[in-house]
Amino acid sequence: MSVRDTMTKKTAISAPNLLEQTRLEIAVASRLLTGEGVLGYSGHVSFRILEPSGLLIQPANVSRAAVNPEQILFCDFDGNVVEGPENCRPPSEIFIHTEIYRTRPDVNAIAHFHPEISTVFTLVEGVELRPMKGHATRWAGGIPVHPDPGHVDSPVLGRYLAETLGNCNAALMRAHGVVVVAESVPAVMADVIHFEENAVAAFHAIQIGQAKPLTDAEIEIFVSRFKRESHIRKLWAYYVSRGFAAGTLPKIWENRLTAL
Repeated sequence: MSVRDTMTKKTAISAPNLLEQTRLEIAVASRLLTGEGVLGYSGHVSFRILEPSGLLIQPANVSRAAVNPEQILFCDFDGNVVEGPENCRPPSEIFIHTEIYRTRPDVNAIAHFHPEISTVFTLVEGVELRPMKGHATRWAGGIPVHPDPGHVDSPVLGRYLAETLGNCNAALMRAHGVVVVAESVPAVMADVIHFEENAVAAFHAIQIGQAKPLTDAEIEIFVSRFKRESHIRKLWAYYVSRGFAAGTLPKIWENRLTAL
């Protein structure tokens, strides 16, 4: 599946070669986000599968910094492994993904991670994380804060988080982390990077003086000129090239990735 296809339409992924390429995208995104210090030791990235219904997600017991496409699990919406290595198990918080997919048919990819700066905004009174930088206009509709700091390890808790998220594209989780939703794996990777960038900018702005979030008019200007698909392709290519240069991605993946 090409990056363009995953960004512009919901494709029923059933052919083995398309499943393999999507597994590769998840492995790449996991390694790159870990290399950037964003994903960490227990975050996860998933992608919705339409036919048969389910999702692809990396296993809990494999390092995000070293996960391979062959280890990516195909699970049903009850959190059961349908296909994958016998020694691999899904994350205990797979229900973040299953329950958001159940309630948000517009979402094809989800990332859950535990960034230091973004999470700080759930630890103080009277300071709301708002769009400060242009790419944060993705969250102009709001960034709700989920009040439960615990692990989302059941369908009930997953539905509770999905209710907090609502129609927004990201939610903070009190004293816990963040969930970001998007249309594709490359898109969710871009959004994850920009989400923490925006939080860092807000953090520094508050230290300097009175923070000035983007106004509605400024958001409208940015969105009117922003070409999201082109930006995602550019960002994906940039981080992939960095991944190969740093050894985060094995060279044997190079030919497979150039075909995406």
